[in-house]
Parts: sequence; C-alpha cells; structure tokens
Amino acid sequence: MFDRLIRLIGEDNLKKIQSKKILLIGVGGVGSASLEALVRNGFTNIDIIDYDTVDITNLNRQLITNQNNIGSPKVKEAVLRAKSINPDILIKKIEKRLEIDLIDELLSNNYDYIIDACDDIKIKYSLIEKNLHCNSKLITCLGTAKKIDPTLLEITTLDKTINDPLARILRKMTKDNHINQKKVKVVSSRELPRKTEGLGTASFVPNTAGFLCVNYIFKDIIND
Repeated sequence: MFDRLIRLIGEDNLKKIQSKKILLIGVGGVGSASLEALVRNGFTNIDIIDYDTVDITNLNRQLITNQNNIGSPKVKEAVLRAKSINPDILIKKIEKRLEIDLIDELLSNNYDYIIDACDDIKIKYSLIEKNLHCNSKLITCLGTAKKIDPTLLEITTLDKTINDPLARILRKMTKDNHINQKKVKVVSSRELPRKTEGLGTASFVPNTAGFLCVNYIFKDIIND
C-alpha cells in the first residue's frame, strides 16, 4: 500500500518511519486528521488517548465521525478507521481522560514522538514541562477555533506565535517557569481570530493543523 510513498522517500526512510513509536493525545478535529496522516504515511506503532464520545457537533471536522457512530467512544472509532486503512497497524487505545498525574506514566513508555492535540491548557503546559526531561519529541497544536484560513498555519516555536490566544497563555506559563520557548515546537495560526459566539470551527483549519503535526514528525525522520 505504500508504493507511492516509497517512490517519494525510498524504502529505507519508510522503514525508519515504521520503527517509530507515536503517542497521539486527542482524536478530535486536529487529532483525527493527525491519525489519518500517520496511518497513510507509514506509521504502524501508535498509541491514542481520548475519553470522549462522538457527538453530532463533531461531524463538521472530525474525520473519524459519521452519522452511524454518534455516541461511540472516539478511541474505538479511531482504531476502526486506522485498521480499515491498514489492517496490520499496531494501534493501542487508551480510553481515559488525560490527567496531570497520568502524564508521567505515559511518558515512561519511551515514545519517539508525541502529538498533543488536546484542548486542555493545563495538560498542554504539563506535557511541555515534563517532556523536557524525556527523549521524546513533542509537537503541540495550539488554537484552531475562530479561524478559516489554513494557509496561515505554520510549524514554528512558541516564542514566534502571534494572534493565538492559547499560545499567549502558554507563553506566559512557560516564561513564569523559565522554560525556553524556542525549544517548544508548535503548530499555530497567524490568523486573527474571528468574533464568534462560542468556538466556531471550519474543518479546513483543525484538519490542516493535524496534517502539519505529522508533517513535522515525517520530515524530522526522513531528514535525520
């Protein structure tokens, strides 16, 4: 199934990709797109964590959702979708809410890469802080709501983010705790948030952000 990918990057690079162990935190709008990109680009060892169930409001942006699985656990649907693409994939589901006291246990699994696609600011900060002491490479996705232009998303570092309210909070938290923001890899949008009632979202932005998270990992591996 990876013939087209092998033509692009070669068999040796595909083997490197297949050897990496990935942790995906959250399989919502960003996370489900990340999972899609991981599976279709040769990653075969993935752990996913999410506690939520599919809701009808998820249908506009979350790739694992459809009219027939509303109410089903997201991790269950994520595994089904991944295996429908590559039946041989090794994918582990963790159906739990990620609390701060669970992060150390997760990080002890020696992941090569971690994608943070959750929407809890305290968890995001804790992942950044705790991952400083691990060998895993973390990519953190920041705000994608209230935005409509996927071309303004970029892979950057926390210190270079603009027009991102979530990034602003994280910049303050990391500055207050003397964490070097230049070492915090993120996916963030430079687009000014639109004024909306609640967190309005169009699929273009979270889905593209999820692809960029995987693109960061993909390029890091094949350029190593």
